[in-house]
Amino acid sequence: MGNSIGVLGLGVMGSSIALNMASKGERVSVYNFTRDLTDRLMERISQESIHPYYEAQEFVESLETPRKIFLMVTAGKVVDTVISSLLPFLEPGDIIMDGGNSFYEDTARRNDELKSKGIHFLGVGVSGGEEGALKGPSMMVGGEREAYDQVAPILTKIAAQVEGTPCCTYMGPMGAGHFVKMVHNGIEYADMQLIAEAYTFMREKLHMPVEEIADIFERWNGGELKSYLIEITADILRKTDEKTGQPLVDVILDKTGQKGTGKWTSMQAIDNGIPVSIITESLFARYISSRKEERVFASSVLAGPETADGELDKETWLEHIRQALYMGKICAYAQGFAQYKVTSELNKWNLPLKDIALIFRGGCIIRAEFLNTISQAYEEQPELPNLLVAPYFVEKAKEYQMGMRKAVAESMISGFAFPALSAALTYYDSYRTAQSNANLLQAQRDYFGAHTYERTDMEGTFHTNWK
Repeated sequence: MGNSIGVLGLGVMGSSIALNMASKGERVSVYNFTRDLTDRLMERISQESIHPYYEAQEFVESLETPRKIFLMVTAGKVVDTVISSLLPFLEPGDIIMDGGNSFYEDTARRNDELKSKGIHFLGVGVSGGEEGALKGPSMMVGGEREAYDQVAPILTKIAAQVEGTPCCTYMGPMGAGHFVKMVHNGIEYADMQLIAEAYTFMREKLHMPVEEIADIFERWNGGELKSYLIEITADILRKTDEKTGQPLVDVILDKTGQKGTGKWTSMQAIDNGIPVSIITESLFARYISSRKEERVFASSVLAGPETADGELDKETWLEHIRQALYMGKICAYAQGFAQYKVTSELNKWNLPLKDIALIFRGGCIIRAEFLNTISQAYEEQPELPNLLVAPYFVEKAKEYQMGMRKAVAESMISGFAFPALSAALTYYDSYRTAQSNANLLQAQRDYFGAHTYERTDMEGTFHTNWK
């Protein structure tokens, strides 16, 4: 009898997924293009349910039919190369799953190409990092429903479980699964930047030591801000550097990397006219962080505001920044879920918004307490245009907006760059503005480019000879 599933690509994530599958009772074939990673995995384990192979043909032939192969390789051309290497040994009905961070349009293309050969292809968004892959990730699957139904017994078993529900579900056809993961990562960018700005306010404006800030994040994690990112931030701030005795965060260079998913999220939104300003500002914050040498020089020649740094009441301002952070998170998730909704309608995917919120509750990086509330909002109003107008968040915004306004205003007066919090506040105010200044912009466009305009009092399009 063949093995039930194969894992190709045995880096950190692939090895962890294979171990997860084996621990759940699956018989797993493993294969890597280079032998060293396969040997390294086998040296770590004594599980009889993981079987190594060193040739692609032997790996494929070791699997029961229809074969189920889970790829954990670098996104991009590598995925196409790996698929090409497997095709000579596959048969119609076999299933390939791509668990990497592939661009969703590449996934749709691969789906079409393999479908013509009778091979099923699924794009599987996997969130949770190494620990999630090993103990239970959040999984977002797109492709043919028929293929998902065949692999669902395995995927739902290895996924994170919350209240008895697996954090894995079918998203829709083609690249829907990888699209959901892509926007998840965009929300993750925003969430991380919002937390960093709250940290900066406490550190630079309230002059709190790192250890005390860690205590605040831990306290917040016991309330409505409870989330994985808040939890790990407290852990990070408590870590001491063994070499210097300083907080480790203080000896880490302030240059942030990114692997493309945040950029793709912004680009897709721009192409389709979807405002995701908080996600995009978070991406730009990473870009400007990489200009370290320029920033150091600029700090010596560009003046900040000359303001009296009076003593602020700590507890009052901690509550303002807590409210600001919660409001910022609401706005960031509202933008991400609006991107899901609009793109789902454009592609006729029928993305299950309430289920997306539920599978984000466990395993993934953006897991948070208020995802239950988001899911409930879509349960009650499936056609909800934006989370900001859900009754629960309407009340929260009414209660918390002044805390956010005060925190953002104080940061700007003091010369601190808070791109995500200020973008969140601008988004909130823009979205609630019934009569905007876009009429003037449209008049300008008509003046210099004869682009025409619509009127408020009659149907049709109009042009004025402004001179």
